[in-house]
This record gives sequence, C-alpha cells and structure tokens, in this order.
Amino acid sequence: MKNLKEVTQEIINQKQHPNLKFRIKERTEAFTRLLFYTLFDAETEVEKNMHRLADLFDELVTLACWDPNRSCGKIWRAYCAQLPGILKKLNLDARAIAGADPAANSIEEVYLSYPGFYAIAIYRLSHELYLFDFPLVPRLMTEYAHKLTGVDINPGAEIGESFFIDHATGVVIGETAVIRDHVKIYQGVTLGALAVRRDLRHAKRHPTIEDNVTIYANATILGGSTVIGANSIIG
Repeated sequence: MKNLKEVTQEIINQKQHPNLKFRIKERTEAFTRLLFYTLFDAETEVEKNMHRLADLFDELVTLACWDPNRSCGKIWRAYCAQLPGILKKLNLDARAIAGADPAANSIEEVYLSYPGFYAIAIYRLSHELYLFDFPLVPRLMTEYAHKLTGVDINPGAEIGESFFIDHATGVVIGETAVIRDHVKIYQGVTLGALAVRRDLRHAKRHPTIEDNVTIYANATILGGSTVIGANSIIG
C-alpha cells in the first residue's frame, strides 16, 4: 500500500493546469453579487461599491488573464461606461415582466424574487464583458446565475429589449442564439444546437427568435438556420 507521501506526490504530478485556480470562481461570484446589489439595492452606496468592484476586477484580471497578449486591465473603465445602458435595459426587462405577469404584485417583487429576472440581469452584465473578450469570467458569471436559478444563458447570446423568462427553471439559451425585442419564454425552453462539434465553434449554431414571440413551456428549438418569425406563438 502506498504511503501518504507517495499519494501526495502522485496527486501533485497529476495537477497539469497551473492556471486552474478555483479562487477565480469564488472571486467572480463575489464580484457578481456585489455588482447586482450596486445596481439595484436602494440602500447600497454606489460610489463606495464601485471602488470595491474595481478592486475585485483587478483580482480577476490577475487570476483570469494569464495570456500576456491580452490587455484586460484596460477593460474596467470601458465596462463601467456601459453599466448605465445595461441598467436601462434591465429596468425595461423588469417592467416587461411586471406588466405581463398577473402574479406580479409589484415591480419590487420582480427584482427581489423572480429567478428569470436575476438570470437575465447576470446575462446582460456578463455579455458586455464577453464583448470585451475578457476570458473565462463572463461564463463563470452566467454559470453562477445558472446554479442559483436553473437558467443557462451563454454570455455570447444576443438578447434584445424587454425580455421575459417566466418560471425560469430549465431554460437553456445557447451561445449563438439571437433573441429580438419583446420576447417571452417559459420554463424548460431550449434554444439549442443540432450538433456539438469543435469545428462548429465559430458557426451560427443556435436559432434566431424575432420580435414579439412567445415560446411556451418545454419547447425545443434547434439549429443556426432556424428562424422563428415575428409575432409567433410556439407551444
């Protein structure tokens, strides 16, 4: 039987990825939580938190930007400039949900309790970092929301204004999906790909959903050439 020293050395020898640091995940989740509170919580001091967010972002740059050819440190100020526009879109999402759902007793209820809204919020915040080509962190942000809400939205998806996910659980929206304005989808909906192959990495693999479409529970819509026309109802 191997002794502890031998087992320890074998484990060390199997650790082949020096950049695989789970602290990246932990710090991304802390950044995501603080960012959400900063944008929405009435009792949160925005200016104070922006400094804290900048410090967390610097940590993420150190942890996640291990490619010396990436200038991740310059992204923060540009990202901050996008936050008011992201917040405007999210407020439109919240109003769309409150205006469409008869079970919503107030817009505050949407912000505080709707998992679909939380998933959309983290998607929109991560999508901007995705557009800046910030490595790994956008995906970790949406996976954090996935863990909390059951909604899996890839940060690469393109989603328009006034988006509503009702009930939320089990929704999957793939990386190259395109969703236009005023779209409503329900639990269990998948906007997915027809095939999973590495050579399709840069191809349009997921469907396009045009304006004012409603997709009811458990519908599965697949393929990059699939287009659901405006004003359609699926399910």
